[in-house]
Amino acid sequence: MAATYPEAQEIEKLINAAERIVIIQADNPDGDSLGSALALEQILGDLGKKTYLYCGATIPLHLTYLQGWDRVFSELPSHFDLSIIVDTSADSLLENIQKAGQKGWLASRPSIVLDHHQTEATITFATVMCNKAAVATGEVIYELARQLNWPLNDTAKSMVATAILSDSLGLTTSATTGRSIHIIGELVDAGLNIAELDTARREMMRKSPELVKYKGELLQRIEYYNHDHIAVITIPWEEIKKYSPQYNPSILVLDDMRLTTGTNVAISFKLYNDGHATAKIRANYGAPIAAQLAEHFGGGGHSYSSGFKVSLNGRPFNEVKSECIQVATDLLTNLKQEEHYETV
Repeated sequence: MAATYPEAQEIEKLINAAERIVIIQADNPDGDSLGSALALEQILGDLGKKTYLYCGATIPLHLTYLQGWDRVFSELPSHFDLSIIVDTSADSLLENIQKAGQKGWLASRPSIVLDHHQTEATITFATVMCNKAAVATGEVIYELARQLNWPLNDTAKSMVATAILSDSLGLTTSATTGRSIHIIGELVDAGLNIAELDTARREMMRKSPELVKYKGELLQRIEYYNHDHIAVITIPWEEIKKYSPQYNPSILVLDDMRLTTGTNVAISFKLYNDGHATAKIRANYGAPIAAQLAEHFGGGGHSYSSGFKVSLNGRPFNEVKSECIQVATDLLTNLKQEEHYETV
Protein backbone atom coordinates (compact mmCIF):
# COMPACT_ATOMS: atom_id res chain seq x y z
CA MET A 1 0.00 0.00 0.00
CA ALA A 2 1.37 3.41 -0.99
CA ALA A 3 2.44 5.65 1.88
CA THR A 4 0.91 9.05 2.56
CA TYR A 5 3.06 11.50 4.50
CA PRO A 6 1.50 14.29 6.59
CA GLU A 7 4.66 16.39 6.03
CA ALA A 8 4.09 16.43 2.26
CA GLN A 9 2.10 19.66 2.13
CA GLU A 10 4.67 21.61 4.15
CA ILE A 11 7.45 20.18 1.97
CA GLU A 12 5.58 21.29 -1.13
CA LYS A 13 5.08 24.77 0.31
CA LEU A 14 8.79 25.19 1.09
CA ILE A 15 9.84 23.99 -2.35
CA ASN A 16 7.32 26.20 -4.12
CA ALA A 17 8.66 29.23 -2.24
CA ALA A 18 12.31 28.50 -3.12
CA GLU A 19 14.20 29.30 -6.30
CA ARG A 20 17.67 27.92 -5.47
CA ILE A 21 17.83 24.61 -3.63
CA VAL A 22 20.94 22.81 -2.36
CA ILE A 23 20.67 19.02 -2.02
CA ILE A 24 22.96 17.72 0.72
CA GLN A 25 24.38 14.25 1.32
CA ALA A 26 26.09 13.13 4.53
CA ASP A 27 29.84 12.71 4.82
CA ASN A 28 29.49 8.98 4.02
CA PRO A 29 27.85 8.95 0.55
CA ASP A 30 26.42 5.66 -0.69
CA GLY A 31 24.15 4.40 -3.45
CA ASP A 32 21.00 5.53 -1.67
CA SER A 33 22.22 9.04 -0.84
CA LEU A 34 23.68 9.69 -4.30
CA GLY A 35 20.73 8.12 -6.11
CA SER A 36 18.30 10.14 -3.99
CA ALA A 37 20.23 13.38 -4.57
CA LEU A 38 20.37 12.84 -8.33
CA ALA A 39 16.68 11.92 -8.45
CA LEU A 40 15.77 15.12 -6.58
CA GLU A 41 17.99 17.12 -8.93
CA GLN A 42 15.89 15.89 -11.85
CA ILE A 43 12.54 16.34 -10.10
CA LEU A 44 13.28 19.85 -8.88
CA GLY A 45 14.79 20.83 -12.21
CA ASP A 46 11.57 19.81 -13.95
CA LEU A 47 9.69 21.89 -11.39
CA GLY A 48 11.68 24.92 -12.55
CA LYS A 49 14.09 25.09 -9.61
CA LYS A 50 17.83 25.75 -9.72
CA THR A 51 19.65 22.98 -7.89
CA TYR A 52 23.11 22.46 -6.45
CA LEU A 53 24.49 19.13 -5.19
CA TYR A 54 26.72 19.05 -2.10
CA CYS A 55 28.64 16.37 -0.23
CA GLY A 56 31.44 16.99 2.26
CA ALA A 57 33.23 13.80 1.19
CA THR A 58 34.48 12.59 -2.18
CA ILE A 59 32.04 10.38 -4.09
CA PRO A 60 33.51 6.84 -4.03
CA LEU A 61 34.81 5.49 -7.32
CA HIS A 62 32.41 2.55 -7.30
CA LEU A 63 29.47 5.01 -7.49
CA THR A 64 30.78 6.95 -10.48
CA TYR A 65 28.79 4.74 -12.85
CA LEU A 66 25.86 6.98 -11.91
CA GLN A 67 25.74 9.83 -14.41
CA GLY A 68 25.76 13.12 -12.57
CA TRP A 69 28.10 12.13 -9.73
CA ASP A 70 30.57 14.76 -11.01
CA ARG A 71 28.01 17.50 -10.36
CA VAL A 72 28.40 16.95 -6.61
CA PHE A 73 30.58 19.66 -5.04
CA SER A 74 32.28 19.84 -1.63
CA GLU A 75 31.43 23.49 -0.88
CA LEU A 76 28.05 24.98 -0.16
CA PRO A 77 26.91 27.60 -2.66
CA SER A 78 27.08 31.25 -1.66
CA HIS A 79 23.34 31.66 -2.15
CA PHE A 80 20.39 29.30 -1.73
CA ASP A 81 16.84 29.57 -0.44
CA LEU A 82 16.32 26.01 0.82
CA SER A 83 18.34 22.91 1.65
CA ILE A 84 17.18 19.32 1.35
CA ILE A 85 19.27 16.84 3.36
CA VAL A 86 18.95 13.26 2.12
CA ASP A 87 19.60 9.91 3.77
CA THR A 88 20.55 11.13 7.23
CA SER A 89 18.97 12.72 10.28
CA ALA A 90 22.26 12.76 12.19
CA ASP A 91 24.07 16.03 12.75
CA SER A 92 27.36 14.13 13.29
CA LEU A 93 27.31 13.05 9.64
CA LEU A 94 27.46 16.67 8.49
CA GLU A 95 30.73 17.32 10.30
CA ASN A 96 32.51 18.69 7.23
CA ILE A 97 29.98 21.52 7.00
CA GLN A 98 30.77 22.34 10.62
CA LYS A 99 34.52 22.21 9.96
CA ALA A 100 34.10 24.58 7.02
CA GLY A 101 32.33 27.06 9.28
CA GLN A 102 29.15 26.84 7.20
CA LYS A 103 26.73 25.19 9.59
CA GLY A 104 25.34 28.53 10.76
CA TRP A 105 24.77 29.56 7.16
CA LEU A 106 22.98 26.27 6.48
CA ALA A 107 20.84 26.54 9.60
CA SER A 108 19.80 30.12 8.75
CA ARG A 109 17.75 28.91 5.78
CA PRO A 110 14.71 26.60 5.68
CA SER A 111 15.72 22.95 5.59
CA ILE A 112 13.97 19.67 4.73
CA VAL A 113 15.32 16.31 5.92
CA LEU A 114 14.35 13.21 3.92
CA ASP A 115 15.50 10.01 5.59
CA HIS A 116 14.53 6.43 6.34
CA HIS A 117 16.81 5.34 9.18
CA GLN A 118 14.22 5.73 11.95
CA THR A 119 16.87 6.69 14.51
CA GLU A 120 16.68 9.70 16.80
CA ALA A 121 17.08 12.88 14.74
CA THR A 122 19.86 15.22 15.84
CA ILE A 123 19.59 17.78 13.03
CA THR A 124 17.81 20.30 15.21
CA PHE A 125 17.63 23.13 12.68
CA ALA A 126 15.42 21.22 10.20
CA THR A 127 12.19 22.99 9.27
CA VAL A 128 10.58 19.71 8.22
CA MET A 129 11.73 16.24 9.27
CA CYS A 130 10.41 13.46 7.03
CA ASN A 131 12.10 10.34 8.42
CA LYS A 132 9.95 7.36 7.45
CA ALA A 133 10.08 3.59 7.76
CA ALA A 134 11.28 2.59 4.29
CA VAL A 135 14.03 0.47 2.81
CA ALA A 136 15.75 3.54 1.35
CA THR A 137 15.45 7.31 1.10
CA GLY A 138 14.76 6.73 -2.58
CA GLU A 139 11.51 5.04 -1.55
CA VAL A 140 10.53 8.08 0.55
CA ILE A 141 11.19 10.35 -2.43
CA TYR A 142 9.09 8.15 -4.71
CA GLU A 143 6.15 8.24 -2.31
CA LEU A 144 6.41 12.03 -2.04
CA ALA A 145 6.53 12.28 -5.84
CA ARG A 146 3.40 10.18 -6.10
CA GLN A 147 1.59 12.18 -3.39
CA LEU A 148 2.61 15.61 -4.71
CA ASN A 149 2.42 14.77 -8.43
CA TRP A 150 6.10 15.48 -8.95
CA PRO A 151 7.41 14.66 -12.44
CA LEU A 152 9.61 11.57 -12.77
CA ASN A 153 11.60 11.63 -15.98
CA ASP A 154 13.62 8.60 -17.09
CA THR A 155 16.74 9.69 -15.20
CA ALA A 156 14.77 10.30 -12.00
CA LYS A 157 13.18 6.84 -12.27
CA SER A 158 16.60 5.28 -12.73
CA MET A 159 18.05 7.09 -9.73
CA VAL A 160 15.12 6.20 -7.46
CA ALA A 161 15.52 2.55 -8.45
CA THR A 162 19.28 2.75 -7.85
CA ALA A 163 18.70 4.13 -4.36
CA ILE A 164 16.19 1.43 -3.44
CA LEU A 165 18.17 -1.46 -4.92
CA SER A 166 21.36 -0.21 -3.29
CA ASP A 167 20.11 -0.04 0.30
CA SER A 168 17.98 -3.18 -0.03
CA LEU A 169 20.87 -5.16 -1.58
CA GLY A 170 18.68 -5.99 -4.53
CA LEU A 171 15.43 -6.23 -2.52
CA THR A 172 16.83 -8.91 -0.18
CA THR A 173 17.22 -7.17 3.20
CA SER A 174 14.76 -7.56 6.06
CA ALA A 175 13.75 -3.90 5.65
CA THR A 176 12.42 -4.65 2.17
CA THR A 177 8.63 -4.59 2.14
CA GLY A 178 6.00 -5.51 -0.38
CA ARG A 179 5.71 -1.81 -1.14
CA SER A 180 9.44 -1.61 -1.91
CA ILE A 181 9.02 -4.38 -4.46
CA HIS A 182 5.87 -2.79 -5.87
CA ILE A 183 7.69 0.51 -6.42
CA ILE A 184 10.38 -1.20 -8.47
CA GLY A 185 7.61 -2.94 -10.41
CA GLU A 186 5.88 0.38 -11.03
CA LEU A 187 9.13 1.90 -12.28
CA VAL A 188 9.68 -1.05 -14.63
CA ASP A 189 6.11 -0.67 -15.93
CA ALA A 190 6.94 3.01 -16.51
CA GLY A 191 9.89 2.10 -18.73
CA LEU A 192 12.84 1.51 -16.37
CA ASN A 193 15.39 -0.98 -17.73
CA ILE A 194 16.79 -2.72 -14.64
CA ALA A 195 19.12 -4.96 -16.66
CA GLU A 196 20.79 -1.91 -18.20
CA LEU A 197 21.13 -0.28 -14.80
CA ASP A 198 22.64 -3.40 -13.22
CA THR A 199 25.05 -3.94 -16.11
CA ALA A 200 26.49 -0.46 -15.59
CA ARG A 201 26.79 -1.10 -11.85
CA ARG A 202 28.56 -4.43 -12.31
CA GLU A 203 30.98 -2.98 -14.83
CA MET A 204 32.01 -0.34 -12.31
CA MET A 205 32.51 -3.04 -9.66
CA ARG A 206 35.43 -4.55 -11.58
CA LYS A 207 38.59 -4.36 -9.49
CA SER A 208 42.22 -3.90 -10.44
CA PRO A 209 44.70 -6.74 -9.76
CA GLU A 210 46.22 -4.54 -7.05
CA LEU A 211 42.86 -4.23 -5.32
CA VAL A 212 42.19 -7.97 -5.52
CA LYS A 213 45.56 -8.66 -3.86
CA TYR A 214 44.77 -6.09 -1.16
CA LYS A 215 41.44 -7.80 -0.51
CA GLY A 216 43.37 -11.01 0.10
CA GLU A 217 45.53 -9.21 2.67
CA LEU A 218 42.46 -7.85 4.43
CA LEU A 219 40.85 -11.28 4.59
CA GLN A 220 43.93 -12.63 6.35
CA ARG A 221 43.68 -9.85 8.98
CA ILE A 222 40.10 -10.53 10.04
CA GLU A 223 39.76 -11.16 13.77
CA TYR A 224 37.01 -13.25 15.36
CA TYR A 225 35.51 -12.82 18.83
CA ASN A 226 32.76 -14.31 20.98
CA HIS A 227 33.13 -17.82 19.56
CA ASP A 228 33.37 -16.45 15.99
CA HIS A 229 30.02 -14.64 16.29
CA ILE A 230 31.74 -11.26 15.75
CA ALA A 231 34.16 -10.59 12.88
CA VAL A 232 36.34 -7.47 12.98
CA ILE A 233 38.77 -5.76 10.58
CA THR A 234 40.76 -2.58 11.23
CA ILE A 235 41.91 -0.38 8.34
CA PRO A 236 44.60 2.24 9.06
CA TRP A 237 44.84 5.67 7.45
CA GLU A 238 47.69 4.71 5.12
CA GLU A 239 45.50 2.07 3.46
CA ILE A 240 42.45 4.34 3.35
CA LYS A 241 44.52 6.97 1.54
CA LYS A 242 46.02 4.44 -0.89
CA TYR A 243 43.00 2.33 -1.82
CA SER A 244 39.88 4.47 -1.24
CA PRO A 245 40.22 6.26 -4.62
CA GLN A 246 39.61 2.84 -6.18
CA TYR A 247 37.18 1.28 -3.70
CA ASN A 248 36.01 1.51 -0.10
CA PRO A 249 38.25 -0.97 1.75
CA SER A 250 35.44 -1.87 4.17
CA ILE A 251 33.09 -2.87 1.37
CA LEU A 252 35.78 -5.12 -0.10
CA VAL A 253 35.49 -7.61 2.77
CA LEU A 254 32.36 -6.96 4.83
CA ASP A 255 30.22 -9.48 2.96
CA ASP A 256 32.90 -12.16 3.25
CA MET A 257 33.17 -11.42 6.97
CA ARG A 258 29.49 -11.79 7.72
CA LEU A 259 29.23 -14.94 5.60
CA THR A 260 31.75 -16.77 7.77
CA THR A 261 30.22 -19.84 9.40
CA GLY A 262 28.85 -18.88 12.81
CA THR A 263 29.33 -15.13 12.38
CA ASN A 264 26.41 -12.87 13.28
CA VAL A 265 27.98 -9.41 13.05
CA ALA A 266 30.79 -7.94 10.94
CA ILE A 267 32.48 -4.67 11.96
CA SER A 268 34.98 -2.72 9.87
CA PHE A 269 36.89 0.02 11.67
CA LYS A 270 38.69 2.78 9.75
CA LEU A 271 41.25 5.00 11.46
CA TYR A 272 41.79 8.54 10.16
CA ASN A 273 44.75 10.86 10.54
CA ASP A 274 42.68 13.61 12.19
CA GLY A 275 42.03 11.54 15.32
CA HIS A 276 38.66 10.00 14.56
CA ALA A 277 37.52 6.49 13.75
CA THR A 278 34.50 5.10 11.95
CA ALA A 279 32.79 1.72 12.09
CA LYS A 280 30.65 0.12 9.41
CA ILE A 281 28.43 -2.63 10.84
CA ARG A 282 26.62 -5.44 9.04
CA ALA A 283 24.51 -8.04 10.87
CA ASN A 284 23.12 -11.26 9.52
CA TYR A 285 19.42 -12.07 9.45
CA GLY A 286 18.30 -13.20 12.89
CA ALA A 287 20.76 -10.91 14.70
CA PRO A 288 19.23 -7.42 14.28
CA ILE A 289 21.63 -5.55 16.58
CA ALA A 290 23.44 -3.23 14.14
CA ALA A 291 21.42 -0.09 14.90
CA GLN A 292 21.64 -0.59 18.68
CA LEU A 293 25.38 -1.11 18.47
CA ALA A 294 25.85 2.05 16.41
CA GLU A 295 23.56 4.10 18.65
CA HIS A 296 25.74 3.22 21.66
CA PHE A 297 28.49 5.28 20.00
CA GLY A 298 26.23 8.07 18.75
CA GLY A 299 25.63 6.61 15.30
CA GLY A 300 22.62 4.98 13.72
CA GLY A 301 21.20 3.01 10.86
CA HIS A 302 19.15 -0.11 10.30
CA SER A 303 18.84 -3.27 12.37
CA TYR A 304 21.14 -5.07 9.94
CA SER A 305 23.23 -2.22 8.55
CA SER A 306 24.56 0.76 10.45
CA GLY A 307 27.64 2.75 11.40
CA PHE A 308 29.14 5.33 13.70
CA LYS A 309 31.92 7.89 13.89
CA VAL A 310 33.83 8.79 17.04
CA SER A 311 36.52 11.30 17.90
CA LEU A 312 39.21 9.51 19.87
CA ASN A 313 40.44 12.66 21.67
CA GLY A 314 43.57 10.90 22.87
CA ARG A 315 41.72 7.73 23.85
CA PRO A 316 43.52 4.61 22.55
CA PHE A 317 41.66 3.12 19.63
CA ASN A 318 41.91 -0.37 21.14
CA GLU A 319 39.70 0.82 24.02
CA VAL A 320 36.97 1.85 21.56
CA LYS A 321 37.40 -1.41 19.67
CA SER A 322 37.18 -3.49 22.86
CA GLU A 323 34.11 -1.57 24.00
CA CYS A 324 32.43 -2.12 20.65
CA ILE A 325 33.11 -5.85 20.75
CA GLN A 326 31.82 -6.06 24.32
CA VAL A 327 28.62 -4.15 23.50
CA ALA A 328 28.06 -6.39 20.46
CA THR A 329 28.64 -9.46 22.64
CA ASP A 330 26.13 -8.22 25.23
CA LEU A 331 23.53 -7.44 22.56
CA LEU A 332 23.88 -10.90 21.03
CA THR A 333 23.64 -12.50 24.48
CA ASN A 334 20.50 -10.51 25.31
CA LEU A 335 19.00 -11.47 21.96
CA LYS A 336 19.66 -15.14 22.64
CA GLN A 337 18.10 -14.87 26.10
CA GLU A 338 14.99 -13.18 24.68
CA GLU A 339 14.63 -15.94 22.11
CA HIS A 340 14.96 -18.54 24.89
CA TYR A 341 12.24 -16.90 27.00
CA GLU A 342 9.91 -16.71 23.99
CA THR A 343 10.19 -20.46 23.44
CA VAL A 344 9.72 -21.44 27.09
